[in-house]
Order: sequence, then C-alpha cells, then structure tokens
Amino acid sequence: MGAETVDRGIKVGHDVPIENCSPYLHQSALRRKSENMIRPILIHPDPRLKKPCEGVAEVTPDLRTLALDMLETMYDAPGVGLAAPQVGVLSRVIVMDCIKDGPPEPLVLLNPRVIWSSEDVNVYEEGCLSIPDQYAEVKRPASVTVEWMDLDGARQERTFTGLWATCVQHEIDHLDGKLFIDYLGPLKRQMITRKMEKLKRERARMA
Repeated sequence: MGAETVDRGIKVGHDVPIENCSPYLHQSALRRKSENMIRPILIHPDPRLKKPCEGVAEVTPDLRTLALDMLETMYDAPGVGLAAPQVGVLSRVIVMDCIKDGPPEPLVLLNPRVIWSSEDVNVYEEGCLSIPDQYAEVKRPASVTVEWMDLDGARQERTFTGLWATCVQHEIDHLDGKLFIDYLGPLKRQMITRKMEKLKRERARMA
C-alpha cells in the first residue's frame, strides 16, 4: 500500500533501527541494511497478483529473510504496507508501518486473519505499490481485529483502527489475490489496467 494513500505528499520511509523495533518484530530477526534487500515490486497486471497465497507452516531462516527484505522494500518505495505476492512470493506474509512521523513501528504478520470487523465503515482514497500513481476511494470496516503468527511463531492479536485498519485489510486482500481496484466499477478498473499495461511497456523499453 502506497505511502501517499491517505495524505498526498507525505512520504513514509525509515530504516529499521533495533532500538525502535516493534515488540511484534523480534530484535534478533533484524540485520544490517543492504541494497540487495530491496526486491522488485510486481506491477499489475501480473498473474501472481491474482493467485491465493499458501499459509506459512513454520518460521524458517528464508522466511525471516523474506520478511526483512519486504520491510526494506516497503520503506524504500516508500509505502505503508506490502504483501509477499507483490514481490513474487505466494506466501501469506504481510508487513506494515503506518507511522508518518516519529520512530518506525514495523509489523510482520504471518497468516493474518480478520476475526472481527466493525459495522462502522471508513472511506479512504487507497493506492498500491503494484498500481503506482493510481488512487480510488474504497469503503472498508473502520476497525478490525486481526490474529496472526509473529516471527517467533507466537500468536498475536490486535485491533486496528484508522489507517492501520485500512492498510491491514488492503494487504490481506493481496493474499487472497484481490486488488483495491477490484472494488471499483468495470470501466474504472479497465482504465487503470490499461495505464499499467502502458507503464510496463515503457519500463520494458527503457530496461
């Protein structure tokens, strides 16, 4: 999810210093920042973005590397959320950090699942790192409770509100092969898809 989703012009980008690490991201998982930690982000349309992802059975060294690469990729973009399929990995892994100012609060969520949604809704203008520079209003529950497994294999649960709620729902959608443009009408969705196809052709010519 792009960093400009709610407040255009505000960029979110942090390194991940150990002393400011979220309690949900175990400090031993962090490693030194390196350029090769930044992974390419898939651009819509790409069939991998439309496939349901497989659940995570256990926390492995490769999974820790993936999660930390995803955080570095998200901050570099910059964004406030990123799902594993956006970097070509069909696993139920998302990362988030919706802090605009102040120390970063990175979250890594494995097998995230919404277990409660409020009846109240919010409408936010959403964007996506896989659909760059395109935005549209999407209506979602204003608050959601999510359970997930952390990088220590422990169960976590938290109720998200505001931008955090929008972001976690947006990223979980990715794990089910759903994009924010799927909430739009067919004409708007087709228009955005054509723009992305043109962008991909232009990038291919420049490569």
